[in-house]
Amino acid sequence: MYFEEPFTPDERTVLSRYFTNLDGPVFALINLPEVVKGALFARYSRTHKSLRRLLLDEFLSDSEHGIEAIAGALPGSDQTVATAKAEALYQRVFSEYGDDSVAQLGGVHLACEQASNLLTKVLERGRLAAYLEQSTRYIYYDRPLGDRYRYLAPVEVTEAGLGPEYQATMDWLFGAYTQIVARLVPHFEEQFPQGKDDSDFVWKSTIRAKACDAARGLLPAATTSNVGIYGTGQAYESLLLRMRAHPLAEANDYSQLMLEELRKVIPAFVKRVDIPGRGGVWSAYLANIRAEMNERSSALGVKPEIRPEVVLTDWDPDGELKVAAAALYAHSDLPDDQLLGLARELPGDARAELIRTYAGDRTNRRHKPGRGMERTGYRFDILCDYGIFRDLQRHRLMSLDWQRLSTQHGYVTPAALQAVGGVDLWDEAMDRAAHLAERIDSAVGLDAAQYAVPFAYKIRFYMDLNAREAFHLLELRTAQGGHADYRRVCQEMHRLIRDQAGHTAIADAMSYVDYNDYELGRLESERRSAAKRRAAGVSEPAAQ
Repeated sequence: MYFEEPFTPDERTVLSRYFTNLDGPVFALINLPEVVKGALFARYSRTHKSLRRLLLDEFLSDSEHGIEAIAGALPGSDQTVATAKAEALYQRVFSEYGDDSVAQLGGVHLACEQASNLLTKVLERGRLAAYLEQSTRYIYYDRPLGDRYRYLAPVEVTEAGLGPEYQATMDWLFGAYTQIVARLVPHFEEQFPQGKDDSDFVWKSTIRAKACDAARGLLPAATTSNVGIYGTGQAYESLLLRMRAHPLAEANDYSQLMLEELRKVIPAFVKRVDIPGRGGVWSAYLANIRAEMNERSSALGVKPEIRPEVVLTDWDPDGELKVAAAALYAHSDLPDDQLLGLARELPGDARAELIRTYAGDRTNRRHKPGRGMERTGYRFDILCDYGIFRDLQRHRLMSLDWQRLSTQHGYVTPAALQAVGGVDLWDEAMDRAAHLAERIDSAVGLDAAQYAVPFAYKIRFYMDLNAREAFHLLELRTAQGGHADYRRVCQEMHRLIRDQAGHTAIADAMSYVDYNDYELGRLESERRSAAKRRAAGVSEPAAQ
């Protein structure tokens, strides 16, 4: 069925080092530095040759900069020399073809550890990368890391002479967290006894998640976390430019650490970041905008209104009409505006039926309708605790932006604290943190003051998403295993789409939005994981 390109025995010997197969039309590249892959693909876009033939004819023939000379993963090769030669090859291809998209073709897995929870939001802001962050739901923060608890002491604070006060308050907050967790765990164990069919690991993991969910509001934004990132050279360049323009020293310093490591594996892809006339100008542009917009915002002099937690601020009254027309587009030969006119003439129930047909028989929440659902959208203004924001901010394909974390909007208190006598301790923690944040604000400004603010305090942000994105977000974040607080926020978003926007057919198609209440939300998920381990013959981990 597919043409098998002929290669000589010697060519096959060479090619087998670099490709997972030599005959099929689909294959992966192996044993090559990322920058070489990018250069090879850049040339690939402008030749009639197959990738394997291109490698032989144009990349292996250069004894100095060809791939044979720079296959860094081959046994016994000098990685330093390989990387240097790979960069030279990349620069040759880039100078010939001048295409920034080359930097989209090489990627790096980067581990970013001991980053504050303010920095993690900066690291995860980009849309075109993959992230995995340490969860506050599965580990306790009651143990020090080295000589102190897991929090960052920002340079701005220590240089302002507030270091001792900051450390004392941080240690007190983590001590309060430790006390609250120690009360909550036995309380939940008594409230939710172990099921006869549940292992110690399943039950204790569920109890731990329940306790962590309730206690995490005590953790300050200075709490450190680990983030795994997989991104292309272009994604990293964009991230580093933003970090170098950021007002926090942590972001500036961390960007340099990242740049140094990325230059060990994809040096050419991040070459422009710290060149004054290139990346320097770009970062200055971003920093100047931030400074000028902060000044204009502070001049408004208007205090925020008292608002509900979730407000639908913008939507299209004709949204379902447009979705109905867009649903037909790929299956028709009519132009967009003519389909819109035809959809407008349909009775309301006929349009609703059309949308139901387009959504299909969804037997799994991962079954999503097509791009016709992107024809309408919703903009929500949300004021909720920082813990919820951390979870919802991960949905980066939508438009999402946030304001500074502060204490001005107040904080939330979990209901479970009443049962364990923890409300007074919680209130004291919030007051102490607010006092420290005010001191930092007066000394060095609002940006650094965020480090002292616990997750329980509220932050304002907006989420602007189309209906197709809403399927993903609302069904995922109302699922049984989700945190009760972000489940509540997403349930309200769904209700507003249905009742305020009047998009009942779209809301009804989101059939996996879950309004049920669950006392032990993680239990079923842990049980499913245990069943998968048994089926795979994997032993149960030790209970923690």
